[in-house]
Amino acid sequence: MKSNKIALAAILLWIVTIAVFAWFFIRGNTVAGTDNRTAVVLAVGERELILSEMRSLLGGVQGILDSLNHGDMKQAASAARVVGMASAVDVNPALMAKLPIPFKQLGMSVHSDMDGLALAAESGKPAAELQTMLTATLSKCVACHASWQLKAGN
Repeated sequence: MKSNKIALAAILLWIVTIAVFAWFFIRGNTVAGTDNRTAVVLAVGERELILSEMRSLLGGVQGILDSLNHGDMKQAASAARVVGMASAVDVNPALMAKLPIPFKQLGMSVHSDMDGLALAAESGKPAAELQTMLTATLSKCVACHASWQLKAGN
Protein backbone atom coordinates (compact mmCIF):
# COMPACT_ATOMS: atom_id res chain seq x y z
CA MET A 1 0.00 0.00 0.00
CA LYS A 2 2.85 2.38 0.85
CA SER A 3 4.54 1.76 -2.51
CA ASN A 4 1.28 2.69 -4.30
CA LYS A 5 1.26 6.06 -2.53
CA ILE A 6 4.89 6.68 -3.44
CA ALA A 7 4.20 5.73 -7.07
CA LEU A 8 1.16 8.01 -7.17
CA ALA A 9 3.17 10.89 -5.66
CA ALA A 10 5.96 10.34 -8.21
CA ILE A 11 3.47 10.38 -11.11
CA LEU A 12 1.81 13.56 -9.81
CA LEU A 13 5.19 15.24 -9.38
CA TRP A 14 6.14 14.19 -12.92
CA ILE A 15 2.88 15.63 -14.31
CA VAL A 16 3.36 18.91 -12.43
CA THR A 17 6.94 19.18 -13.69
CA ILE A 18 5.88 18.60 -17.30
CA ALA A 19 3.04 21.12 -16.95
CA VAL A 20 5.34 23.81 -15.54
CA PHE A 21 7.92 23.18 -18.29
CA ALA A 22 5.19 23.35 -20.97
CA TRP A 23 3.85 26.59 -19.48
CA PHE A 24 7.28 28.26 -19.64
CA PHE A 25 8.01 26.81 -23.10
CA ILE A 26 4.78 28.27 -24.47
CA ARG A 27 4.76 31.56 -22.56
CA GLY A 28 8.49 32.14 -22.41
CA ASN A 29 10.10 34.51 -19.94
CA THR A 30 7.93 37.58 -20.53
CA VAL A 31 6.66 40.64 -18.69
CA ALA A 32 4.51 43.59 -19.70
CA GLY A 33 6.54 45.95 -21.85
CA THR A 34 6.78 49.69 -21.46
CA ASP A 35 5.04 50.52 -24.73
CA ASN A 36 2.13 48.05 -25.06
CA ARG A 37 4.45 45.36 -26.40
CA THR A 38 5.38 42.22 -24.52
CA ALA A 39 8.92 42.24 -23.19
CA VAL A 40 10.94 39.04 -23.45
CA VAL A 41 13.36 39.00 -20.53
CA LEU A 42 16.78 37.61 -21.44
CA ALA A 43 20.31 37.65 -20.10
CA VAL A 44 22.42 40.40 -21.65
CA GLY A 45 24.34 37.95 -23.86
CA GLU A 46 21.13 36.26 -25.06
CA ARG A 47 19.61 39.62 -25.94
CA GLU A 48 22.74 40.59 -27.87
CA LEU A 49 22.67 37.26 -29.73
CA ILE A 50 19.08 37.79 -30.90
CA LEU A 51 19.73 41.41 -31.85
CA SER A 52 22.79 40.27 -33.82
CA GLU A 53 20.66 37.69 -35.62
CA MET A 54 18.13 40.40 -36.48
CA ARG A 55 20.91 42.60 -37.85
CA SER A 56 22.09 39.64 -39.95
CA LEU A 57 18.58 39.21 -41.33
CA LEU A 58 18.44 42.91 -42.17
CA GLY A 59 21.80 42.61 -43.91
CA GLY A 60 20.44 39.62 -45.84
CA VAL A 61 17.44 41.66 -46.96
CA GLN A 62 19.76 44.44 -48.13
CA GLY A 63 21.90 41.88 -50.00
CA ILE A 64 18.85 40.36 -51.68
CA LEU A 65 17.51 43.75 -52.77
CA ASP A 66 20.89 44.89 -54.06
CA SER A 67 21.29 41.64 -56.00
CA LEU A 68 17.80 41.94 -57.48
CA ASN A 69 18.53 45.54 -58.52
CA HIS A 70 21.57 44.26 -60.40
CA GLY A 71 19.76 41.25 -61.87
CA ASP A 72 22.11 38.84 -60.09
CA MET A 73 19.86 35.93 -59.08
CA LYS A 74 22.81 33.79 -57.98
CA GLN A 75 23.90 36.45 -55.50
CA ALA A 76 20.29 36.99 -54.36
CA ALA A 77 20.02 33.26 -53.63
CA SER A 78 23.30 33.33 -51.75
CA ALA A 79 22.27 36.34 -49.64
CA ALA A 80 19.00 34.63 -48.75
CA ARG A 81 20.60 31.27 -48.00
CA VAL A 82 23.02 32.82 -45.48
CA VAL A 83 20.10 33.84 -43.26
CA GLY A 84 17.97 30.76 -43.89
CA MET A 85 17.25 27.89 -41.50
CA ALA A 86 20.90 26.83 -41.39
CA SER A 87 21.70 30.03 -39.49
CA ALA A 88 19.19 29.12 -36.76
CA VAL A 89 20.12 25.52 -36.00
CA ASP A 90 22.63 26.08 -33.21
CA VAL A 91 20.45 28.14 -30.89
CA ASN A 92 20.87 27.27 -27.22
CA PRO A 93 17.82 25.30 -25.97
CA ALA A 94 17.81 27.33 -22.73
CA LEU A 95 17.46 30.51 -24.79
CA MET A 96 14.71 28.97 -26.92
CA ALA A 97 12.80 28.09 -23.75
CA LYS A 98 12.76 31.76 -22.75
CA LEU A 99 11.17 32.82 -26.04
CA PRO A 100 7.36 32.67 -26.30
CA ILE A 101 5.90 30.38 -28.97
CA PRO A 102 4.61 33.21 -31.24
CA PHE A 103 8.07 34.84 -31.19
CA LYS A 104 9.71 31.53 -32.08
CA GLN A 105 7.16 30.88 -34.83
CA LEU A 106 7.72 34.27 -36.43
CA GLY A 107 11.49 33.94 -36.24
CA MET A 108 11.62 30.44 -37.66
CA SER A 109 9.16 31.32 -40.42
CA VAL A 110 11.40 34.22 -41.48
CA HIS A 111 14.41 31.88 -41.72
CA SER A 112 12.30 29.38 -43.65
CA ASP A 113 11.05 32.12 -45.99
CA MET A 114 14.66 33.02 -46.75
CA ASP A 115 15.35 29.43 -47.79
CA GLY A 116 12.24 29.57 -49.99
CA LEU A 117 13.44 32.81 -51.50
CA ALA A 118 16.85 31.26 -52.22
CA LEU A 119 15.19 28.32 -53.97
CA ALA A 120 13.00 30.66 -56.00
CA ALA A 121 16.03 32.71 -57.09
CA GLU A 122 17.96 29.56 -58.00
CA SER A 123 15.05 28.31 -60.07
CA GLY A 124 14.96 31.52 -62.10
CA LYS A 125 11.83 33.19 -60.74
CA PRO A 126 11.54 36.80 -61.89
CA ALA A 127 12.78 39.62 -59.66
CA ALA A 128 9.23 40.92 -59.15
CA GLU A 129 8.14 37.59 -57.69
CA LEU A 130 11.16 37.52 -55.38
CA GLN A 131 10.36 41.06 -54.24
CA THR A 132 6.79 40.00 -53.47
CA MET A 133 8.12 37.09 -51.41
CA LEU A 134 10.51 39.40 -49.59
CA THR A 135 7.71 41.88 -48.87
CA ALA A 136 5.66 39.09 -47.25
CA THR A 137 8.66 38.11 -45.15
CA LEU A 138 9.30 41.69 -44.07
CA SER A 139 5.69 41.94 -42.89
CA LYS A 140 6.58 39.22 -40.37
CA CYS A 141 9.53 41.30 -39.18
CA VAL A 142 7.26 44.32 -38.74
CA ALA A 143 4.69 42.21 -36.86
CA CYS A 144 7.36 40.85 -34.54
CA HIS A 145 8.84 44.26 -33.78
CA ALA A 146 5.34 45.64 -33.20
CA SER A 147 4.55 42.87 -30.68
CA TRP A 148 7.78 42.20 -28.80
CA GLN A 149 10.68 43.97 -27.17
CA LEU A 150 13.81 42.39 -25.77
CA LYS A 151 14.65 43.34 -22.19
CA ALA A 152 17.94 42.58 -20.49
CA GLY A 153 17.31 41.04 -17.12
CA ASN A 154 18.40 38.05 -15.07
